Amino acid sequence: MMTPSFPAVKPKEPESGAAPAGVLSVNVGSSSLKFAFYPVRQGEVFPATEVGTLEGLEAGEAAFEAALKSLFQRLGAEHTLEHVLAVAHRVVHGGGVYAGSVLASDEVLQDLARFNPLAPLHQPHNLAGVARFRAALPEVPQVICFDTAFHQEIAPTETHFALPDHLLAQGIRRYGFHGLSYQHVCHMLWSRSQAAQGRLLMAHLGNGASLCAARAGQSCATTMGFTALDGLMMGTRSGALDPGVVLYLLAHGWNAEQIEHLLYRQSGLLGVSGLSSDMRVLRASDDARARFAIEAFTARVIRESGALIAVLRGLDALVFTGGIGEHDIQLREDVAQGLAWLGVELDQQANQAARGQAIMAIHGAQSKVEVWVVPADEGRATAREAVQLLGL
Repeated sequence: MMTPSFPAVKPKEPESGAAPAGVLSVNVGSSSLKFAFYPVRQGEVFPATEVGTLEGLEAGEAAFEAALKSLFQRLGAEHTLEHVLAVAHRVVHGGGVYAGSVLASDEVLQDLARFNPLAPLHQPHNLAGVARFRAALPEVPQVICFDTAFHQEIAPTETHFALPDHLLAQGIRRYGFHGLSYQHVCHMLWSRSQAAQGRLLMAHLGNGASLCAARAGQSCATTMGFTALDGLMMGTRSGALDPGVVLYLLAHGWNAEQIEHLLYRQSGLLGVSGLSSDMRVLRASDDARARFAIEAFTARVIRESGALIAVLRGLDALVFTGGIGEHDIQLREDVAQGLAWLGVELDQQANQAARGQAIMAIHGAQSKVEVWVVPADEGRATAREAVQLLGL
């Protein structure tokens, strides 16, 4: 397994003057289009100069066309379409086939559609977005970047289920997700922390939540599996579940659609609390169910952290990212206390100051493990992928 090469992070900003060319990063969902424009100079991707979310895509093709028009108008305030060197698309699932980013084509889109059942809430919408951008900007390269690609080198002992081989041949295995987020974390810490180049545990905690164990920048194990439903308790997703629960529900009259809705939309923090999927709302609530949901979420993070630390055979650095990971001070403190047996110790003042605005080290001076907060920026990871693929 080869050690990846993450370029040193340079703090400089793009030069002033004429608007620079760059990569437009997009993430198309069922109802929204998230976008960010990243200037590019001499192969280096700088922080986004334009970021936004356009809602209402569920209304159909006309709504998407209106969203594209609005996006191009926003870019046109400072850039022209000639400034767009490429459009980089975040696509959830590349299966076991796509180990890196690829240029979009009719053949690639058709091939990727076979993974729709593995990520039903994301993949179809991601691919529809690629097709629409190709039609709108036919002269601009469209690069597809996968959330699964970062985990392609995980050992078979971690990816195989204890099922017959003929099911593995059908693609039933662990894939892992949030790979673009983990790739970004590794990139940003590579030149900042020697410890992060060793045994690294990354916690992407948000409405979707997962952990990833990496060694020398390579993914070794992760909590999400065949789908983005496995692993940690999430905002509305159940996380790891005894398969017998599904069998029980089927035996009692539930159909596949109802079970899918339960596990993806009605479980997790929302299901346990009965109040909200938003950690901020639960923190502000005096309801005992809210407190228990937070405790259950935290306990699951600590438990699964222990499993991944065992895979790494120790821990050199711990990173929090994602909406909850970046902003929930108490969650970070509780997880650190749960891992105190490893010598994890926070600097309380630094932990209080870390609010997701910048990369911050929050470990105490005596901590045996470095602890960092790194703002998530999957868009910048996709922009880097486009730059590397196209040689920009």
